[in-house]
Amino acid sequence: QLQVVESGGGLVHPGGSLRLSCAASGQSLERYAIAWFRQAPGKEREGVACISHSGSMTNYLASVKGRFTISRDNAQNTVFLQMNNLQPEDTAIYSCAVGAAFSLSRWGNSDMYDYWGQGTEVTVSS
Repeated sequence: QLQVVESGGGLVHPGGSLRLSCAASGQSLERYAIAWFRQAPGKEREGVACISHSGSMTNYLASVKGRFTISRDNAQNTVFLQMNNLQPEDTAIYSCAVGAAFSLSRWGNSDMYDYWGQGTEVTVSS
């Protein structure tokens, strides 16, 4: 059974950076596409970034393009989300999601993913 655990969240000032990690166990991640989702208090969950099985294709939520970078290290069985120039509106619980299929058009749909982590909290505040 594949399990994923997120880490790297925390409190950061506006303009700061964090690097989230999504570490997998039980199976190799190289068979799967990965996405990061976030859910802010009182808001619906939204897809933030996705990466294909090989890492050759990525896509991002418009509001994070140019600030966030998703990457994967299949040898470490880990996916990363580098978040720069964080803003208060980035405050949320960030979760990684694992799915068998990759779609540049449907990656933000939660039903594309079979495995989810518990999430890591990111707070951006002065």
